[in-house]
Amino acid sequence: MRKDFNSTGFRFSQFEEKNTSQFDRIFEVFKELITYTSGDFDEAMDWLKQLDKEYKLTTDEYSLDDFIEDLKKKGYLREEVQPDGKNGLKITDKTEQAIRKRALEQIFGKLKKTRSGQHKTKYTGSGDEETGVLRDYQFGDALDKISMTDSIKNAQVNHGISDFQLTEDDLVVKETSHNSQMSTVLMIDISHSMILYGEDRITPAKKVAMALAELITTRYPKDSIDIIVFGNDAWPVKIKDLPYLQVGPFHTNTVAGLQLAMDILRRKRNANKQIFMITDGKPSCLKMADGSYYKNSAGLDPFITEKCYNMAAQSRKLNIPITTFMITSDPYLRRFVEEFTASNRGKAIYAGLEGLGEMIFEDYENNRKKRMR
Repeated sequence: MRKDFNSTGFRFSQFEEKNTSQFDRIFEVFKELITYTSGDFDEAMDWLKQLDKEYKLTTDEYSLDDFIEDLKKKGYLREEVQPDGKNGLKITDKTEQAIRKRALEQIFGKLKKTRSGQHKTKYTGSGDEETGVLRDYQFGDALDKISMTDSIKNAQVNHGISDFQLTEDDLVVKETSHNSQMSTVLMIDISHSMILYGEDRITPAKKVAMALAELITTRYPKDSIDIIVFGNDAWPVKIKDLPYLQVGPFHTNTVAGLQLAMDILRRKRNANKQIFMITDGKPSCLKMADGSYYKNSAGLDPFITEKCYNMAAQSRKLNIPITTFMITSDPYLRRFVEEFTASNRGKAIYAGLEGLGEMIFEDYENNRKKRMR
């Protein structure tokens, strides 16, 4: 049964399954595969053919060839000349946006379902977003914040219906929280360790980046998000390029990532700024003044870690908190993260891949509802 709510109460009707076309069902699988293959259409189709054999995704009336034709007709694919001179197929901007939207629905939908009611902030008062909480009227509260329905209910309870009167003691107002503009830099580790030991860590990180970018650009357009990746060096990536991110044969130059993130945020006018860093390994690389690289993967090199602590302290002086999402449980690395976090007075979250998106979303929502000093 399906339960609807309207002004008259609950209304029950026969449940009707949403009519999903064959194209839509296969397209959902395709979007997941194109993310895993970093935008490689041919590889994604190879996976899709294997899944079709095992799970019978297509029918005699609708084949994978029909699906590809529909992708082209709907603007999700375009023909492109490849470097070898042959014609090939490539996903379009429309597909990239569809992938970001799917990532947002996957992560934010799960967050709403499992963590409802945990987006609260300790700062309340005259703001711009209702919290769903009612409080007693206080002198100076705006009249448009008074909940007349609840105030009349209070009057009926307190004074009775036959002798109805509405007094100041009956009035309640809708509590609000203050939202301010936020500038966020999301740092993603693309060092080789993000795919070591048979565990794909880069795909969940990409999904989080795509979902967060889609959330901010569609729901909080006054906020800004910049995304940078860091390996031996650090560089910014555009939102449209996120599906194509790949891990490289890199060490982890955390200092370069932090330097770039802080340079970006220095140019932002918003008072509230923050850095989110997703990483799974220890810093193992520095770029020297002469352009050479100092690398040490053997352990926590004091020469490298001290530079990281100094960058964290500089960020604190600029009022830029850093939240480190450490997607590993190695006790050896926890010591570095704890000292790094202490230097910045930021936060460290030791997250598994499964809950990474929800944790970052919740942290973003909470941070933008308070002013950082």
